[in-house]
Amino acid sequence: MAEFCHATTTAPDAFNAAQKALLDLIGVAAAGASTPAGSASRDAARELWGEGPAGLWFSTRRLPTAGAAFANSTYAAALDLDDGHRGAAGHPGAAIIPAVLSVGETVACNADQLLTAIALGYEVAIRVAASRNIGGLRTTDSGLWCGYGVAAAAAWLQSLPASSIAHAMAIAGQTSTSQSATGWTRSGHTVKEGIPWATANALKAVALAAHGHRGPLDILDEPAQYDHLKLTGRLGRDWTIGQVYFKRYSCCRWAHAAIDAALEIKRTHSLASENIKAITVETFERALTLPNQCEPETNEAAQYSIPFCIALALVHGPVSLLPLDDRHLVDDQVLALSRKVRLTAAEDYSRSFPESTPSRVTLTTSVGQYTQEVITPLGEPANPLLLADLEAKFDHLSHLSPARPGQMQIIKQAIAALDASANLKELFAALEFAL
Repeated sequence: MAEFCHATTTAPDAFNAAQKALLDLIGVAAAGASTPAGSASRDAARELWGEGPAGLWFSTRRLPTAGAAFANSTYAAALDLDDGHRGAAGHPGAAIIPAVLSVGETVACNADQLLTAIALGYEVAIRVAASRNIGGLRTTDSGLWCGYGVAAAAAWLQSLPASSIAHAMAIAGQTSTSQSATGWTRSGHTVKEGIPWATANALKAVALAAHGHRGPLDILDEPAQYDHLKLTGRLGRDWTIGQVYFKRYSCCRWAHAAIDAALEIKRTHSLASENIKAITVETFERALTLPNQCEPETNEAAQYSIPFCIALALVHGPVSLLPLDDRHLVDDQVLALSRKVRLTAAEDYSRSFPESTPSRVTLTTSVGQYTQEVITPLGEPANPLLLADLEAKFDHLSHLSPARPGQMQIIKQAIAALDASANLKELFAALEFAL
């Protein structure tokens, strides 16, 4: 895999997908910057990391690359609005893009190289994640695997030899986040999937590898753990970044099909949320392992609650999840409807995950019972959010950002202007402003 990265000079077939991923991620991060997690990372940044050459987005502060990537990754992951990949069962963009942009500010690179690095990062991270037997894993948290892609992308962007890329990947993988509480904690917390920690850790791994540290190069070589065909088959032919999904709801992807189904029933039958007596959600078994609290106390806990997110969408519409707002945590109407949701595992979905995350929803009202199934939620490659949709999402989130008027549109224009020869100064300058 390292040799493939080292031999790659450009990835034009992946440029459009990388631009879309960049647009989506920056919009999501702008909204995430004002969350408690985002504020904490920003406020602690100088104490933790000191001064450096890389920009802390939406500010005038400059940090070491690992520190800037950590904080920017926190912004991107805070609201659970970041992109993901179905086969990987997780989120590459919130790690790869902050890392690549942080490193990109410190080396002489153009848009061609920046977009190629993003594509390579997605390629490596997604392949590592998707090559595992995901159904048998305790957790699929992205912090366990996104560091491989960060290390590969950052090492490539710094023109390191294949041996250093390989050791950086191995070090990042060996020292990835443990996510030890995932699976039993019911406490909403801002560590979540550990993406920022894995991102910063992987950038440290690159520096260590460049100076001679060695990692276990056979870390991916165990056939019982990793499918080698998924790791290396057709490398560079079918770029995985073109297969990511994008979100319109700030919650776990496992809830999206159920939300889509519930909203479709409400729209089709012109139902009022107050007339709903019961909600039954049939879904894949893995979704039942989420905390799924009917009355979550934090935004993060709400992001992992299928009952709450369905209720919120039915009461206040899909825009209430773009993003999920803390004020709804104490909304009596939402909480009352959330308590009416019953989750159950559907036998016909038993083999769906991770390839798909389907749901079948039945709404029982005083006048009848209505059922809707969604196999492919909106935003998947087979049911895509188009560029216009992503631009609308960016614009909506821009209005929630504390940026001065017009600043987010300057960022959007700078991303749209990227082509193979574009200078990156306009993009980096646009990302630098005071909140």
